Amino acid sequence: MITLSAVDSLLVATLVLLVGRLLSTRIGVLGRYSIPDPVIGGLLFAIAVFVLSSYMKIDVAVDTSLSSTFLLIFFSCIGLTADLRLLKRGGPRLILFLLALAPFIVLQNLVGLGMAWVLDLHPLMGMLAGSITLVGGHGTGAAYAVGFADNYNIQDIMALAMMSATIGLIMGGVVGGPVGEWLLRRYEIRVPGGSAEAQDEPESGTEARKAARLDAFAFISALAAVFVCLGVGELLATRFADLPVNIPGFLWCLVTGILIRNLGPYVRLELNDRASDIVGSVALSIFLAFSMMTIDLASARQLAGPLLLILAAQAVMCVLYAAFVVFRVMRKDYEGAVISAAFCGFGLGATATAVANMQALSRRHGHAPEAFIVVPITGAFLVDIMNVIVLSLLISLPFTGGF
Repeated sequence: MITLSAVDSLLVATLVLLVGRLLSTRIGVLGRYSIPDPVIGGLLFAIAVFVLSSYMKIDVAVDTSLSSTFLLIFFSCIGLTADLRLLKRGGPRLILFLLALAPFIVLQNLVGLGMAWVLDLHPLMGMLAGSITLVGGHGTGAAYAVGFADNYNIQDIMALAMMSATIGLIMGGVVGGPVGEWLLRRYEIRVPGGSAEAQDEPESGTEARKAARLDAFAFISALAAVFVCLGVGELLATRFADLPVNIPGFLWCLVTGILIRNLGPYVRLELNDRASDIVGSVALSIFLAFSMMTIDLASARQLAGPLLLILAAQAVMCVLYAAFVVFRVMRKDYEGAVISAAFCGFGLGATATAVANMQALSRRHGHAPEAFIVVPITGAFLVDIMNVIVLSLLISLPFTGGF
């Protein structure tokens, strides 16, 4: 039996991240589909632990006591970088995109619940293969997996959450481009000329803040704001623990961060967005590394088959929704086609996958400036808020388990 201390476990997690980055830069398919570094390295560690346990009878115990703190730091940083003034830049098309996204999140979870019922699985398994891991990604998937495991003792839920989010990333990158190309051919859409003017826009105040000098003070300020989010978030979670609708603890940290970010300038509190973004990225990477390192691959194999069936149904639904709903809502023009391709990456994978889909189309057909504003802004923080609201309502219903 090998037992790693908290410091040893943190060291291994950082090595896992370095190995993941090395492989993602050396193996093309991993980088092309934006597979996260902690997923790559953590999966290799999990495989190594599986081999040691199964064939050499050596068990490895990882201390994950710091894991939940890193998760709260990540969501705090999402709030601390959520500049609500950016909403004005997307204009009407941003509103249309949000109107199309909200019912999709509900529909995605209903498809998951329906497939779970057909396959005779726990309803929360359907939710897990719904917007928790697909729209939410690895971070949200891991956060809810912890709650499901603690409250319902669902075995191997973390491994399945990571598997679902990873497969979703791949599917989102595979189907997005073909959907966009089909829409362009089907409706004979012409690319508008002079669309590159967005690249020459003057730097906004927010962009200037992001480009501000990074130094030790910037990171200390960001960390101080994060710790305020953690303290206030814990206080609010305890205060409102008895509400009829479950509100995850990380949402309180997220909301606190949004308030600090948007009300701070009125009291001369200026945080460096880039510093907050880096702190959040580091925290998420370490949290995901811990999550992947501790999955039980031997047990997860039993539910992998049903999970793949649910994800296949989700992919079909997402493609149809993007082509026949999102495209029509987004005005059936070139920007709409690019956003529809991004929606596939967005609805099945992550914002990075959505942006990759847009880049592939724009390189071939021309720039789509509105799409490159609308999708990243939505993916930065709006989708997390919408997703958590929908999930909190659905999970609190009796037929899903009343989490």
